[in-house]
Amino acid sequence: MEDTLKQALALGRGYYLKKEYTLAEQYLTEVVEANQSFADVYNMLGVVYHDQGQYQKAQRAFEAALRINPGYTDAALNLAVTYNDTGRYQEAQETYRHALSRSGASQGKLDRFVAGKLSNMYAEIADVYLSAGMFTEAIAEYRRALALGTTFVDIRTRLAGALRDAGERDAAIAEYEQVVRQSPNYVPARLNLGLSLLAAGRKAEAVTHWEAVLAISPGNRNAEMYLTLAGSKG
Repeated sequence: MEDTLKQALALGRGYYLKKEYTLAEQYLTEVVEANQSFADVYNMLGVVYHDQGQYQKAQRAFEAALRINPGYTDAALNLAVTYNDTGRYQEAQETYRHALSRSGASQGKLDRFVAGKLSNMYAEIADVYLSAGMFTEAIAEYRRALALGTTFVDIRTRLAGALRDAGERDAAIAEYEQVVRQSPNYVPARLNLGLSLLAAGRKAEAVTHWEAVLAISPGNRNAEMYLTLAGSKG
């Protein structure tokens, strides 16, 4: 893969995870114009289009993802939701049933789609607690969310922030580090990991993460500012 395409893919995924969909669309579109083999890129574009109310474009994107990977459960579930939103109820039900049959869902066991929904609900509750300064309750809800969505790096990053604000710096660092291992290009985690490491007196490690952010997102203002304040940038 060419370096420019790799960069567009990394930036598109990064903005998508941050829910900055306008920027994500710009880079993800650039990727599919150059290479039509990434099912997850089409799925992300479908989510972006759906969020914008462009249901026909969302449908085509999800269908493209499934042509590339017929077993892509998330894309199938997203397509079912889109069918439902456009009044194609029978197709929505058929697509949903097919997706669940492939996901291995069984009676008494949550399928991935429902688990993801519940995970986000717990995270939203945690956000409310956090805004009220109720750190213990917020942390507990974030952990409940992650028990259902272990790969949700945005939620784990919010957990780390809550731990940091509660004065549990080492625990916060551990969570930020896990996010970076899971998703090395997830900029918010690297930025905040750097801040936590600097507060812990681990300046060299902090600088490494901010420099990594600039490699992922050239010109990132936060990374540049933190490097300057840390005395590592002229």
